[in-house]
Amino acid sequence: MTKLTLISSAIFSVLCSHSALAATVNGKVTDEKNQPIENATIHVHGKSQSVKTNKLGEFAIELDASGQLHISKDNYSDSRITVTESSNNIAIALKPTSIETVVVFASALHKSSLEMISPVNVLSGDELRNKSKPTLGETLKGLPGVNASYFGPVSSSPIIRGLDGPRVKIMQNGLDSSDASRIGPDHATSSDSLAAEQIEVLRGPSTLLYGSGAIGGVVNVVDNRIPTSNINELTGAVEYSHDSVSNANTYAAKLETGYNNFNFHFDGTKRSGDDYQTPRFNQLHEDGDVESKDSVENTFIDSETVNFGTSYVGEHLTVGFSYGKIKTDYGIPGDEHSHAHDEEPVADEDEKIPVYAHLEQDRWQGLLSYALHNNWIETINLRLGYTDYSHSEIENGEIGTTFKNKTTEARLNIEHKFANWHGMIGYHYSDSDYDANGEEAFTPASITTTNALYLLEEREFGDVTVELGARVEDYKIKSQIAAQQHSHDDTQTSNAEVLDYTKSFTNLSASMGAIWQYTSGYSMAISLSHSERAPLSAELLSNGLHIATGTYELGLGYHIEDGEAHFEPENIKQETSTNIDLGFRRFSGDFGYSVNFFYNDIKNFYFQENTGLVFDEEHGLEAADNGHDHGVAVYQFTSKDAELYGLEFDAHYKVNASTLVKVFGDSTRAKLKQDDENLPRIPANKLGSELQYTLGNNWQFALTATHYFSQRDITAYETKTDGYTLFDAQANYQLDLGNLDTQLYINVDNITDELGFVHSSFIKDTAPLPGRNFRFGIRGYF
Repeated sequence: MTKLTLISSAIFSVLCSHSALAATVNGKVTDEKNQPIENATIHVHGKSQSVKTNKLGEFAIELDASGQLHISKDNYSDSRITVTESSNNIAIALKPTSIETVVVFASALHKSSLEMISPVNVLSGDELRNKSKPTLGETLKGLPGVNASYFGPVSSSPIIRGLDGPRVKIMQNGLDSSDASRIGPDHATSSDSLAAEQIEVLRGPSTLLYGSGAIGGVVNVVDNRIPTSNINELTGAVEYSHDSVSNANTYAAKLETGYNNFNFHFDGTKRSGDDYQTPRFNQLHEDGDVESKDSVENTFIDSETVNFGTSYVGEHLTVGFSYGKIKTDYGIPGDEHSHAHDEEPVADEDEKIPVYAHLEQDRWQGLLSYALHNNWIETINLRLGYTDYSHSEIENGEIGTTFKNKTTEARLNIEHKFANWHGMIGYHYSDSDYDANGEEAFTPASITTTNALYLLEEREFGDVTVELGARVEDYKIKSQIAAQQHSHDDTQTSNAEVLDYTKSFTNLSASMGAIWQYTSGYSMAISLSHSERAPLSAELLSNGLHIATGTYELGLGYHIEDGEAHFEPENIKQETSTNIDLGFRRFSGDFGYSVNFFYNDIKNFYFQENTGLVFDEEHGLEAADNGHDHGVAVYQFTSKDAELYGLEFDAHYKVNASTLVKVFGDSTRAKLKQDDENLPRIPANKLGSELQYTLGNNWQFALTATHYFSQRDITAYETKTDGYTLFDAQANYQLDLGNLDTQLYINVDNITDELGFVHSSFIKDTAPLPGRNFRFGIRGYF
């Protein structure tokens, strides 16, 4: 932290020594028909603050040196114009796009989704609010190339192009969410989609800026908890909704205000719901009995979040901080093995108390940004974060196991110009202190520290923009490991030697790409990237029973011999990914599309493989055909070369001023290269269509059909999953209540009450998707 203090002092020193005279630049933003565009964003390139156009499309912005204005508006092509202090009465005309476009926060270089070389989707505005679910996975699973791990609707993480967990970075405002969702699928993400301004999904490797944990993609939840633009009046929003399938009620509120360059933000949500209902299905128990069910037990949720933030936004300086608190209780479904490891049965097995999770998180974030108007350095931006996360699993009313993770993170970016190149050089620091205590602490305590330097540069060559980048990352993990565990003689476990284990890796990543606007309204993008990733503590050090998934997990560092697991971490190699992406886009006129093809060659791909062994407390590890009635399957992390390839697409056609048709889909193939075996739990392909219709100024309707194909490409220890089709509908009505912008809505999910099982779920056979759900809601803005 001493280094960060010195950096902060240097920035403030520059601030105190700087003075300049500002001039006001006025202008107007219109569309192709010369009609004013309201709420377009005007941003001075290299500065942190921005302004919005009024109802007449007019704006006024302070400028103290020659520079470039960046004008953006959702669903319009961005515009960039050069201005000086004497510029005035500027007229800007924006061209509409046929596909959605929005500025991507995670791009780091103020790019819109159409300008990105890497494929990206952004959910924002009413679309995000209509599709928002309690978990990120369920909120995003309808996007092309995105699916969900689905441990019930209360714990569901995004899967991007077949990759999830430690390969998909979940972030909030560019900093790691720092929860325990990468440890296991039953651990919910702590990011809250209900309070988000927008959610960005970057498909393909994004390791250069965000580290080796982004080898498969990035999900960035953007909020305004640290305001970066001045707020001149009191604004806010409130929302209430009810879901019939789980009898869930959700309340959300947001307030923002500001005075004399000081800004304040508050938001909070509360959600409570019961076990969710399903179409009737048959569940096979371990004893061979078949039970007919129409709900999934132990899927309740009770969650509260509160967030405060404040900032000062000056001509050059922006400084602010925020604090957020999350408290959530949620059921862990599929608890078939919850007492398999108990030495004594519960008093009354007919009254077994389900295991549930209690999650708490305290999160502090800080921002310091300073804009310098010289020929080289544009902005210096420092983001700080500290997260204190705790996840306790409650068994029979008492805490059974507690997982804790305390993370300190800092990211320093220097945006610059050099000759005709525009880019960013940065430093990234992360320290994660993970601990687990209890019967299910299958991963030992560890400290993981990362230090990284990265460089990202872009340059325009006519209609072609070229982007180059590189990152070097020092990754170190420390832990204490029992040298021998779970032999047939329990006394050996208690007397096992404890080893102080430290392992360091140097991860190198590089990328190159280009986007070519070969004619008006059309572009082609291609990128090649090389990424390296070291194993997480769970992948390397796990050794224990994971009750939620009903498995015994062993890490890469263990060797099994004669029913004993020995810690022998030899020849641990990094996971190395070489990825190529090719994309085609059309974004003008009534017809638009985005089609992406990808191929990912991964050496030393880490995955869990069934060892053919089972584990119980009495006999330890032994062959599955030992004749014992109890025991859970033993899965061990291993590494083999793999390849993943596929495509994703979405196309939009505007039939007329009130009707829009969309078609979307994705396909992913994932297999081992050596023996052509399939990788486990790869999501099924999907194909969908959506019809949007606007009636007058007040009514909006949408009907969506999504078909999930059967998944037959499975491992020897998986079962096939049948295909299914989901139909969803929504209707919104806009109320005219003066200064209060109010919207009534009703969503009907799974209209036909279709029974669907998620192939990527660890508990797919016991937790099908929810049945028909009516969601009623009202939201208001002022």
